[in-house]
Amino acid sequence: MMDWTDRHCRYFHRLMSRHALLYTEMVTAPALIHGDAPRLLAFDTAEQPVALQIGGSDPDQLAQATKMGVDAGYVEVNLNVGCPSDRVQSGAFGAVLMKQPDLVADCVHAMIGASGGTKITVKCRIGVDDQIPEDVLPDFIARVSAAGINSFAIHARMAWLDGLSPKENRDIPPLNYDLVHQIKADNPHLEIVLNGGLKTLAEAKSHIDRGLDGAMIGREAYHNPLAILGRADDVIFNDPLGKTAPQIVGEMIPYITNHIENGGKLHQITRHMLGLFAGQAGARHWKRHLSENAHKTGADAQVVKDALDRVLNIQTAALDA
Repeated sequence: MMDWTDRHCRYFHRLMSRHALLYTEMVTAPALIHGDAPRLLAFDTAEQPVALQIGGSDPDQLAQATKMGVDAGYVEVNLNVGCPSDRVQSGAFGAVLMKQPDLVADCVHAMIGASGGTKITVKCRIGVDDQIPEDVLPDFIARVSAAGINSFAIHARMAWLDGLSPKENRDIPPLNYDLVHQIKADNPHLEIVLNGGLKTLAEAKSHIDRGLDGAMIGREAYHNPLAILGRADDVIFNDPLGKTAPQIVGEMIPYITNHIENGGKLHQITRHMLGLFAGQAGARHWKRHLSENAHKTGADAQVVKDALDRVLNIQTAALDA
């Protein structure tokens, strides 16, 4: 979810669910160490619980980055061993590390040592390229868990590093949910979270009810947040929050106003809000008004209020028809 789940996105998403664990965009350990760490690590405490996702393949750098994340207040630090992008491959981290489980074990051992007790987790694929998942994944899990990791989020697809784009790697390699369930059955002491292809809470819950410890939904939660995050507390956690889309917009207005007063731009926030009314009357008008006006000079919270008024007028008219 690079370039997607920034701090504005997470603040918006947190308004819909008290319990769902949110993740940062993946940031590399070298970027944290040598770049603008305060900006990269910044988040509002209202976003918690939030996990920091990092990439890298140097144990010392990952230990240092982990310490920075822990000091910043993240409740979890996740090592990404699943991203198949060209940029990740050229840096010798992400999914390519599925071929080097002993190095991953060294990395997480160093991260645990720097964590001060904060949870360290791994997100991985079931294999890459010509590997045989049924052989590779159990071995990978065994080697990495022996280093002290007891929580894995497994994207239930192979990653084909040569020949497929990152987008194609999210869709083309077939899903193998049964293998992830087998990993859990063979390792009941480990926390196993399913990732990949999940589009509804019903699907997620079915895998949890079948024995997995959790389910991770990415792009569908982003594009249709109210249907996923807005119902997660009820369906998954049995603690309904029950906010409506207009209520969420109202709660975003003070945040938007504060952001703009501190030099920010409206579109930096509203780009994450385009899917809020997905599936509802007026959704197209909401998305169009924000898309056409949020970039304009001087755009402020009034643009969002006007977009909401358009939606509410359309919905009222639909009810009266």
